[in-house]
Amino acid sequence: MRLRTVVAALVLLAATSTTAAPVWAGPDPAAGHAAPAPSPPGGCDPIAGAECLLPFPNDWFTTDARTRTGLRVNLSAEAMPRNAAGAPIDPAQWNAADGFSPGSMLLAHVPGLDLARTGAAPVTDIGWSLRRDAPIVIVDTRTGERWPYWAELDAGAADPARQALIIRPAKNFQEGHRYAVALRGLKNAAGEDLPAPETFTRLLADDLPAGDPLAGRQHALHRTLGDLSRAGVDARGLQLAWDFTVASEQGIAGPVLTMRDRALRALRGRSPKFTVTSVTDLAPEQDPDIAREVAGEILVPNYLDKPGGPPGSNLNRGPDGLPRPLGDTAKAQYQCEIPRSAFRRPAHPSLYGHGLLGKATEVRARNVRAMAGEHGFVFCATKWIGMSDEDVQHVASVFGDLSRFGTVTDRLQQSLLNFVLLGRAMITRDGFAGHAAFQDGRGRSLIDLRADLAYDGNSQGAITGGALVAVSPDVRNAVLGVPGMNYSTLLNRSVDFQPFQRLMDGAYPDRMTQQICFALMQMLWDRAETDGYAQHLTDDPLAGSPRHRVLLHVAFGDHQVSTVTAEVEARTVGARIRQPGLAAGRGPDLVPYWGLRSMPRRPYAGSALVVWDSGAPAPPVTNTPPLGPQYGRDPHEDPRHDRAARVQKAHFLRDGLVVDVCGDAPCVAGPVEHR
Repeated sequence: MRLRTVVAALVLLAATSTTAAPVWAGPDPAAGHAAPAPSPPGGCDPIAGAECLLPFPNDWFTTDARTRTGLRVNLSAEAMPRNAAGAPIDPAQWNAADGFSPGSMLLAHVPGLDLARTGAAPVTDIGWSLRRDAPIVIVDTRTGERWPYWAELDAGAADPARQALIIRPAKNFQEGHRYAVALRGLKNAAGEDLPAPETFTRLLADDLPAGDPLAGRQHALHRTLGDLSRAGVDARGLQLAWDFTVASEQGIAGPVLTMRDRALRALRGRSPKFTVTSVTDLAPEQDPDIAREVAGEILVPNYLDKPGGPPGSNLNRGPDGLPRPLGDTAKAQYQCEIPRSAFRRPAHPSLYGHGLLGKATEVRARNVRAMAGEHGFVFCATKWIGMSDEDVQHVASVFGDLSRFGTVTDRLQQSLLNFVLLGRAMITRDGFAGHAAFQDGRGRSLIDLRADLAYDGNSQGAITGGALVAVSPDVRNAVLGVPGMNYSTLLNRSVDFQPFQRLMDGAYPDRMTQQICFALMQMLWDRAETDGYAQHLTDDPLAGSPRHRVLLHVAFGDHQVSTVTAEVEARTVGARIRQPGLAAGRGPDLVPYWGLRSMPRRPYAGSALVVWDSGAPAPPVTNTPPLGPQYGRDPHEDPRHDRAARVQKAHFLRDGLVVDVCGDAPCVAGPVEHR
């Protein structure tokens, strides 16, 4: 997840961005205090005061519809955040959703809030969120279950009056379920109770007459209060309450599954068409692990709305909102690395997923070649179009006008199909195995067609790779290296987001507005990253996909992918933790890896999280990146370069078994030079 060559270009774009006009309810950027709030525009929730889209997510921003949830998101353009040019985000793509993100961060504005004096659960003590008298309560209204979370104030907000309260689920919410949220006992720094918003107080009082403008909001609130009451939360003392519904499986995964199923039906069990554009044989002195490199193109149906599907394309949607082929064929570039051992014994097929804004040739990285040579894997990769090297300029420009953010996630959904079809070419007899480039010279395939297809990805290749694994009909075992999910949690915590943060500061300078933007962006990102598919990543597979096992390799103190998001992922997919995860005192948590069951010491046939420690300091416990010398060198790439970690990966990719390679001690990965 490195930017390197693109940072300079992004910073230049940030420097030339225009100064943003004030957004509704935001402060004058030159002033030291919040500006008086004007009357809210249409489409806002009046329950909590001046902030239009807060609290969020919120069923007040939905309407009844014939969908799996019975709802459709209904955001008004007038209420959406505005950029520097004064243009609101176009809500069209968001309004196609039948609910909100399963990883939704809950946003509210509570001026003067002190979370420590309030006693809210921090990221270091998630179990505290479930105590009976917790000041923040989240309830699954279908099951009555209390949901774990951590609460934080946006540490990047320079103006305390514009500091968002962020409540993040410690495991993803369930698809199609509705959740009620209650805030109570909130206090300021002096330990004094904060007042409830005036409108909320009025809604809690006597029933309003039918003609009152707030009567409809009061009626909706009564349902929320009833759900909370059944969960033991009294309306007395509440300072805010609202509810929201999570999007359905079909609402999130439906577009990709539509593309996948239509493309595979057309193949009728055969390989997609492909070309071989280069074959490079390597002498042992050139590379001791890799004997041959093959590059070419897979022909894939184009579901984007421009011929060839270049950056800036959207999905070509039909009247039902689902993607349909444009009618042309796109070309997905691929690169394959074939180990020397494959000329003695066919190699195990595996897809490989590259890092942030990278390219397919990252499969040529030294650690991947070592993995192939040491353990007999042939790795093939294609691009995560939408978030690859060819998308850099477009992605940068999108942060100036988030109305176009769907062009990033739509192309990323097309990339999931491209990977599925590349995998199919690797495992069918009329695919790569039937081409001389993938044979030993005597007509014998260098790829073992009897083995299940595997997946190995790092960083972005793990964040997006989880979505691929969930939709793949062929992958059963996957290693997600330095993984995470939910970009709305990741971005502020990653050093890699800093150039994009400058772009966002130019276009959407108010930090409260930025957090709303992150929450909105996540709803679209869910369609193409692990966060939207985590419920189906292991034992609850999507239709047309097998059950999967995933091994999560975490680098403690990672500067680029926050490890707290890997822990949320592990809880969501039911992964177990390899113990001891860390040496005593290494982490900041009161209960390290809360909510994760320990993995048995014998080889374990299931999904697991393994922490690799190379001595980096613990990361910040706030939503800020680990910048500065106090955080040491970045351990992000250490696990993949560790020989013992590769042994563990190989066992898992071949057999789905987690083999303990660290004995009775925490797993330690030696520091490596960045390559």
